Amino acid sequence: MLAKIWKKLLMLILIIACLFNVITKFVKKSSLKDELSTSARYVNELNNEK
Repeated sequence: MLAKIWKKLLMLILIIACLFNVITKFVKKSSLKDELSTSARYVNELNNEK
């Protein structure tokens, strides 16, 4: 009886943790424009070093 309660409780905590992880990734996601400009700067720096 007690083991079933713990199993359900831990499963609920696991689901909440996964949802929290997914939501924070969506909230902190940087825009495509920022990603592209950062990548372009990196490529330019590599080309300038050669």
